[in-house]
Amino acid sequence: MNRLRLILLAAALMAAIAAAYLAAGLMKKTEAPKPTVVIKQNEGVDVLVAAKDIVQGEVFGPYALEWRPWPREAVTGEMITKDAMPDALDQMQQARAKLPLFKGEPIIPAKIVQPGDRGFMSAILPEGMRAIAVPISEATAVSGFILPNDRVDVLVSRQVTGPNGEKYSIAETVLTNVKVLAINQVMHAEGDAATVPEGRTAVLEVDPTQSEILTKVNASGTLSLVLRSLAEGGASGLQDDQPALSDAYRNPRRAGLGALIIRYGVERAVQGR
Repeated sequence: MNRLRLILLAAALMAAIAAAYLAAGLMKKTEAPKPTVVIKQNEGVDVLVAAKDIVQGEVFGPYALEWRPWPREAVTGEMITKDAMPDALDQMQQARAKLPLFKGEPIIPAKIVQPGDRGFMSAILPEGMRAIAVPISEATAVSGFILPNDRVDVLVSRQVTGPNGEKYSIAETVLTNVKVLAINQVMHAEGDAATVPEGRTAVLEVDPTQSEILTKVNASGTLSLVLRSLAEGGASGLQDDQPALSDAYRNPRRAGLGALIIRYGVERAVQGR
């Protein structure tokens, strides 16, 4: 092979390589630059929610509620926001749940009740207990020193007729360790006793049978409230003890209620025929 043929072969090879390179460059598509996507995050709003499951009637206290970020577009007018009520955690400590609340559920006014609101009394009553109002005066309520949340004994004084027709007065204890829920419409006394309006009605916490007996003895005489010492319950106080009928009024016929039925350890008086 002579020199001329080598030169021509080399030139042809270089031309083929150049053609291939140019073809590859023409076939390659030029990718357009990807647009920069800016994700705009919606600003969250702190909303008051339940920090745990809350049962109906439960007092919130300091640990039942918390602030939680909430999408602004999802916030409704009923929700309690930190912007509108920054001190809500403090204001809601004495509130109670009208309905059960689940963890993370937003708190709305329709599902809570505050002290002094309508319906608060039924919210604070323990299951199975009743609130009954009895008339009182300065003389029958320790001169106004009986306040809401105190514990009292309930006495009845009345006139009875002796075997010879003579009349005399007696006083008997009807109930012991009864919680006072309110005096008039005052449920939380502030300051000293002088700041509490003079009581004309006391609201007491009793069970259904006790409420029946209390209503009957109230119609037969004058009720008096006797203040109990908190020291009587020992270290635990009186708060966990339930009100109890005195021995004299455990007899349903003495209380004018007919027969007494005991079922599953629960006493219930029924009207006699």
